[in-house]
Amino acid sequence: MPDYQECREWLKAEGQCDEIEFVGRFFKPRNSGYFLTWRSDMSRQGRSIRLFLVDGLANGLMTAEIMNWTGHALTGPRTKLPELVQRPECARTGVYFLVGTDPENAMRPLVYIGESDDIAKRLKQHHRPEDQGGKDFWEKVCVISSKDQNLTKAHAKFLESRLLALAKESGRCGLINNTAHDYTILPESDQADMAFFIEQIRMLLPVLGFDFLRERQKATQMPQSSNKTEESVTTFVMEIAKYGIKAQAREVEGEFVVLAGSYARDHWASKTDYASYKPLYQQLVQDGVLAQDDKGGMRFTQDQGFSSPSAAAAIVSGRPANGRTVWFESQSRKTYGDWQSEQVE
Repeated sequence: MPDYQECREWLKAEGQCDEIEFVGRFFKPRNSGYFLTWRSDMSRQGRSIRLFLVDGLANGLMTAEIMNWTGHALTGPRTKLPELVQRPECARTGVYFLVGTDPENAMRPLVYIGESDDIAKRLKQHHRPEDQGGKDFWEKVCVISSKDQNLTKAHAKFLESRLLALAKESGRCGLINNTAHDYTILPESDQADMAFFIEQIRMLLPVLGFDFLRERQKATQMPQSSNKTEESVTTFVMEIAKYGIKAQAREVEGEFVVLAGSYARDHWASKTDYASYKPLYQQLVQDGVLAQDDKGGMRFTQDQGFSSPSAAAAIVSGRPANGRTVWFESQSRKTYGDWQSEQVE
């Protein structure tokens, strides 16, 4: 656990607050209603997740649990809803996610986040046609409840409020919810318990194929108990002198992250929509991640993670590009492909 001074200096630098307080494994800015998880090297230890195929089908109902966590996940396609609502998990108090494809944006899903003390009843309501008060968009559902049934209605409302905020912050989905209630009426100890509960949900959902709560990766994170200094972090550069473009990137937790302040092509120059990169470029412009500066250049306003160096290279250059050959390690000037090959030698 980092000390008080480390946390205070980071929060002050981020403009959050001057004072913090620790509650168990969590800390929070003083006068804030939310607890934050300190992400240190200790949180990077391996975890055991138990998956169970309820009907023996990979695309059927599935349950998931994390060792030493009281939470329980149940997920399945909408076509399996008759079987899903009969399960005991759906009679408990909890939160749920309805997930579907956005017909206007193939780059990210549509998501509805809800809570109930009778999830089965609520899901049946959502299953009705749109003109009868239901929701047509969703194709999959994921239900989060507690194995010990200690989640109360107040806990569920708090979870819904925080999960909505996290989904909005991540920018990885379009939210269907019309309103997002700021629900913080919980005893301090319960808030700490729910902060841990949310941490486990965010760990579990990507394993089940739901990425919309994943934290937006940043190349500059909180201070960590690590021997890796800022100078030792590998940085990659990409330049297109003809257009005055220079971008920098780093690898962070499996994503290729282009750094804020990097430049990109001011429009999608290719005549092809290859690999959906044109829609991705347009989405980043729409979200304000790519924006023109006062000189007319297109800049990244924040760190932006990509699934591969080629995806990042395509956005920077405004056309399909082989990221393994156009990104160079900043010190050795080796291509990303050559640098990566050396890492496994």
